[in-house]
Amino acid sequence: MKLDMLITAETILTMDVSRPTATAVGVIGDRIVGFDDEVRGLEADRVLDFGAACVTPGLIDAHCHTSWWGLGLTAVDLSVMRGLDSLYAAIEAEVARLDAAGDQTAWVHGTGFNQAHHDGLFPDIARLDEITGDRALYLRHTSGHAAITNSATLRLVGAFDEGFENPVGGAVVRDAVGYPTGLIEESAQGLVQSLLLPYASDRLVEALEAATSRYAAEGITSFTEAGIGGGWIGHSPAEVAAYQSAAEQGRLHARAQLMPTLDALHPISANAADFHGEGNGTGIDLGIRYGFGDDNVRFGHVKVFMDGSLLGATAAVTEDFCGHHNHGNRGYLLNDPEVYRQQVLGAYRAGWPLALHAIGDAAIDLALDLIEEAQTTYGRFPQPCRVEHFGIARPEQLTRAGALGVAVTPQAGFINAFGQQMADQVGAERADWLYRGRSVIDAGIILAGSSDLPVADNNLRRGMQSAVDRITEAGTVLGATEGITPEEALRTHTEWAAQATGQIHEKGTLERGKLADFAVFSASPLTAPNIAQLDVVATVLGGKLSYDARA
Repeated sequence: MKLDMLITAETILTMDVSRPTATAVGVIGDRIVGFDDEVRGLEADRVLDFGAACVTPGLIDAHCHTSWWGLGLTAVDLSVMRGLDSLYAAIEAEVARLDAAGDQTAWVHGTGFNQAHHDGLFPDIARLDEITGDRALYLRHTSGHAAITNSATLRLVGAFDEGFENPVGGAVVRDAVGYPTGLIEESAQGLVQSLLLPYASDRLVEALEAATSRYAAEGITSFTEAGIGGGWIGHSPAEVAAYQSAAEQGRLHARAQLMPTLDALHPISANAADFHGEGNGTGIDLGIRYGFGDDNVRFGHVKVFMDGSLLGATAAVTEDFCGHHNHGNRGYLLNDPEVYRQQVLGAYRAGWPLALHAIGDAAIDLALDLIEEAQTTYGRFPQPCRVEHFGIARPEQLTRAGALGVAVTPQAGFINAFGQQMADQVGAERADWLYRGRSVIDAGIILAGSSDLPVADNNLRRGMQSAVDRITEAGTVLGATEGITPEEALRTHTEWAAQATGQIHEKGTLERGKLADFAVFSASPLTAPNIAQLDVVATVLGGKLSYDARA
C-alpha cells in the first residue's frame, strides 16, 4: 500500500478516546487510513513532518456568516474607529474615493459598528446626510441585527412615505418627533438589503474565496453558514449555486454546511403518507432536506431567527435591560409564537432539524417549547436540534435543554470582545447566565464552538482561550464558575461541533476512515499557557495543504 500523504509530529491529538494521541497518520485520497505502526514504513508520495508542532482535527466553526463577511472585506472597517469624529472622517474619505472614481451611484458600505466604541452614541443622521448627500449609505452593526443609514437610503425604502409601516419583527427607529434616526433594527434591514440583492453568483464566489482562504489560515476546515437564501441574512435565492461553483473551481477552502433560513422554505405537499403522515410540510422543492450534498457543500439545519441581539437590546428577555434608555425594554420576538409554531413544525416534519436563534431567555423558552413539541410529535432526528447563541440562559433552562438533547452555540469569543458590554446590558444579577460554558457541559448539552463571524473575529484560538479564562475586554471575569478546560475548549471546535452539525461520522476526531482534515499548531492547545497565542503552522483539507505558514 502506498500513501498519498504521511504526516508526522511529536504530538497528534486525535480527540478519539480509544486512541488519544499518535505521532504519525497516513492518508490516501481525502481519508485517514491509519496511525503510527499501521503506516510507518509505508511509501508516501508526500511526507509532512511538523516536528515539535501539534496536529489536531481541523477546526469547525459551527456558526458563522461567510458570505456576509467576505462581501464586507471591501467595506469601510468601522470596528477600529473610536469616537464618532473618526467614523465621520472615514465615511468622508470613502465618499471622496467614490467621487474620484466617478461612480455617482455606488453605495457607501461599512461594517463592524459598535456604539460602545463611541461612548454609547450612534451617528447623527444630519451629519451623515451632510457627508453623503444623495449617495446611499449602509453601515452594518457588529451584531448583524441593526444598521445605520442616511436619509437618501431611507427615501429609497419609502420610510418617509405617508402610511409607511415597519415590517414584522423590525423597526425604522424614529426620534420624538417621528423623524428617522438612521438606525434600523432586525428585519427592517431587509428593506435596505432588497435594494442590493440579489448578488451575482460570480461576486459571491469571489467573497467565498476571500473568506475561506482566511479560514484556512486560522486552522478552520469546516464551517456552518448560519442562514442563506432568504430573510435579511440571505444574499441570493441562488446562493447554494455560488457555493457549488466555488467548490468546483477550487475556490472554497473549507467545507461548507449551509443552513437555509426559514424564509427560504415554502409549503410543499406530497403523498398523504409522507411528512409523518400529514402529506405536507415546509421545505424545498423535490423534497430536498438536511444532509443533501457532498463533502464540500451540504445542507444543514433550518435557521430560524426568533429574537435580536444583546448589544442592540433587541433580544427577547423576561426582565428589562439595564440603563436609563432601556427602562421597560425587554426586546422582542421577531414574529408571533403561533406563526413560529406552524412554520417550525412544518419544516421539522419535512426533514429539517431546527436551529433556532434565541439569545434572550424569553426566546430560549419559546425555542425549547418548539423543539419539545417537534420531537414529541414527530420523533427525534439523529442530528440534534440546536439553540443558536443561548445567550441568557436561566438555570432551569439548562436542565430542560439537556433533557431535550439539544446542542447550543454560545460564542465564547464574545466574552473577550464585548463581554463587559453584554454584562452591563443585563446587570449583575443575570451576568453569570451569559454565554455559559461549564454549566452547559454539566447539564449534558452539546457545547459547539463558533465565532458568529463577523460579529466577532474567527480567531478560534482566542475564542477557546476565552472559554477557559472568561476574561472580558474590561479585564473582568464573566461567569467565574463557567470556565472550561483547554481540552474541552478544543472539543467545542472539533468533536462537539461535529456532533452539533450531525457530522461526527465524518469529522471532529481523527479516526481511520474519516476525512483527512487537520490543523497544525505551534504547540499543544492542551498545555499552552495561552491558547490565543499559539500560531497556526498549517492546515490540511482532505489530504491537501490549504494553508502553510512555513511557505
